[in-house]
Amino acid sequence: MTANTLRRRLAASTALLALSAGSAFAEVELDFWDQVWGGPEYIATAGALVEAFNAAHPDIHVTYRSVPWASWYETYVTAIASGSAPDISTGAGFQAVQFYDFGEILPVGDVASAIGAETFAAGTLEAVTYDEQIVALPWTLDTRAIFYRTDLLEAAGITPPTTWEEFRAATKALTGNGVYGLVSSGDTTGSHWVSSITINNGGGLFDAERKAALASDASTEALHFLADLVADGSVNPASAGYSNDDAIGSFVRGEAAFILNSPNLADLAGEAGPNIAVLPPLTSPHGTKGTVYWVNNIMVYRQTEHPEETMTFLKWWSDNQLPLWTEGNGAGLPARMAYQQDAYFTEREQVSDVIAEYLPVAKPMSAVAGGTFPAMNVVDGDGFLRTLIQTIWQGGDVDAAIADAQAHLEDVLAD
Repeated sequence: MTANTLRRRLAASTALLALSAGSAFAEVELDFWDQVWGGPEYIATAGALVEAFNAAHPDIHVTYRSVPWASWYETYVTAIASGSAPDISTGAGFQAVQFYDFGEILPVGDVASAIGAETFAAGTLEAVTYDEQIVALPWTLDTRAIFYRTDLLEAAGITPPTTWEEFRAATKALTGNGVYGLVSSGDTTGSHWVSSITINNGGGLFDAERKAALASDASTEALHFLADLVADGSVNPASAGYSNDDAIGSFVRGEAAFILNSPNLADLAGEAGPNIAVLPPLTSPHGTKGTVYWVNNIMVYRQTEHPEETMTFLKWWSDNQLPLWTEGNGAGLPARMAYQQDAYFTEREQVSDVIAEYLPVAKPMSAVAGGTFPAMNVVDGDGFLRTLIQTIWQGGDVDAAIADAQAHLEDVLAD
């Protein structure tokens, strides 16, 4: 090899190294924090999706981080305060609106428009709209439905109830010999009865002006209905001390006829799964139907140095996230209606029934107010609703419990 040839090869190598270094330097780096929406298979699937995005977008590199739910709020608040917030994250149903109120979230209306408002289930974009801005994209829906044991009702010759009156009669008739009409819990899942039954009756935690309304006529009537079930002896008295897992275990063992729970309950029931069916939403004394759901968020942080590229990733993620369920067994239901029609959902009878019958009448915890507002994140994480439902399940003074919960909710909204 001559000296000139060696110099030419060295020059070419130096130029190639400089080009590579320049490309690496020019590559946009994004941090994506994702809550744990399922087991290890979910995390693996989400990580693989991020790698697929990276492969398709050589100028953008996204780093995936799985964030556990334990102390999740403190994790994000600390990151925001220290100037190290992620570029984008998933999160709880009211996370985006509170952080938006802090000035830390970018509106994503342009992305929603690019995807198409009609793509999302009815009401879900409204549920993430605050101050006329879409503050996050809806991506997974966590709704509550009433399930029943077909074997218990058939053995007793009871037709699945359709109204409050019929439900009360059925739970009472099915109670006896170690079996109760209803089982619940005293934890967060048990407290979802408060939102579900008040919404079912046309009420809720709030009125149209976003003021506390647990003491409204509609909400009070609904909570008294739960107290009536307890007074009848139809509710397992252990419910106040049960965890959600305890309540599910009791229901799966055939020790209770009805339970309020998540859409995938039958998937957790093992051999009892075929004996579990979805009870269509009850009709209240006023002819209304409804239940509660949470429209979980995916949001973009104002601290990002690359908003355009982050929005690109946001849209891609929404357009390509179906494997999070079909391969990752993610929790909840997709906010995008086309995904709900995938065989993964339609071939599971109970899940399909929840989509068909409960989602059309589901409302967020902000009902009757509608939309979202910053205090909702505090309300959702506060324990006062657990205290309320525990008192009801224990047969305590329901009016006093409602008054205490109303006063606490007023204090939260005043802060």
